[in-house]
Amino acid sequence: MRDFVWADELTDERTEDVRALLLAARETDGRPDVEPGGPLPGEFSGPRHLLCSVGEGPATVLVAYAHLDPRGDAFGRQVAELVVHPAHRRRGHGTATLDEVLRAATGPLRVWSHGDHPAAARLAERFGLSRARELLVMGVSSAEQEWPEPALPDGVRLRTFEPGRDEQAVIDVNARAFDWHPEQSAFDVKALREAQRENWFDAEGFFLAENTDGRVVGFHWTKVHPPNPNRFGGQPVGEVYVVGVDPDAQGGGLGKALTLAGLRHLRRRGLEQVILYVEGDNAPAVAVYRKLGFEVVETDVQYARGA
Repeated sequence: MRDFVWADELTDERTEDVRALLLAARETDGRPDVEPGGPLPGEFSGPRHLLCSVGEGPATVLVAYAHLDPRGDAFGRQVAELVVHPAHRRRGHGTATLDEVLRAATGPLRVWSHGDHPAAARLAERFGLSRARELLVMGVSSAEQEWPEPALPDGVRLRTFEPGRDEQAVIDVNARAFDWHPEQSAFDVKALREAQRENWFDAEGFFLAENTDGRVVGFHWTKVHPPNPNRFGGQPVGEVYVVGVDPDAQGGGLGKALTLAGLRHLRRRGLEQVILYVEGDNAPAVAVYRKLGFEVVETDVQYARGA
């Protein structure tokens, strides 16, 4: 018999149980990006947590876990993540857990399926959820590319991010460039400062474009992922994390120049593979990345209830 428990915060013991489940999923699926120590990945932070267990007493086993973010995305849609332990799949636990999430969520809801898993597609159909969003993961082998020196628009220069000085300028560009984006548009100075405390943060890989007035008009924030034994050949991977250009500065090749600056930086760091995430319906951006050598390697999907 399944036992469901909702919690706004996880105890240390439950955190370890969830981490063990996520690590088992990573071993099978390559996702999520979770490490044996440290906090849970950001997509599982904050309330609310749903734990699905079977057994009694010392024999109790966590077989599924879901996270429901009641704050939602930038457009007020609640967002859910759901993971079933690989050793306990095909036993109805995913169906039962999603049913519990759907009953607990209010209003519009988005549910992630990372890797476009067929089982998730079947669950979505069963519960009448629509395929609302595709997030493409594109990858490239840096050693096989001849990325040229960035050609900056007249009057624009590149420099790297300076912590304590540039946060607001970056967020101002980000807000203008991504006012349409369900996650990135909500990024703020507090979140940027929190990111600077992460082990992966590297200001030398965070490029800013300034105009003649000294105003930041674009940025390219790169990221380096540690080796994941079950993804991308088990090698460290560079990421085109965020490229943002102020709408007033678009159309002059600044976005491509910023992208090239980051790609060349990642190659200099010895990263043989580089990835990026791009919306599946953003045809112009996909076309630009294909010209730089990127190809789709994975697809993440959001299934929707409501708008």
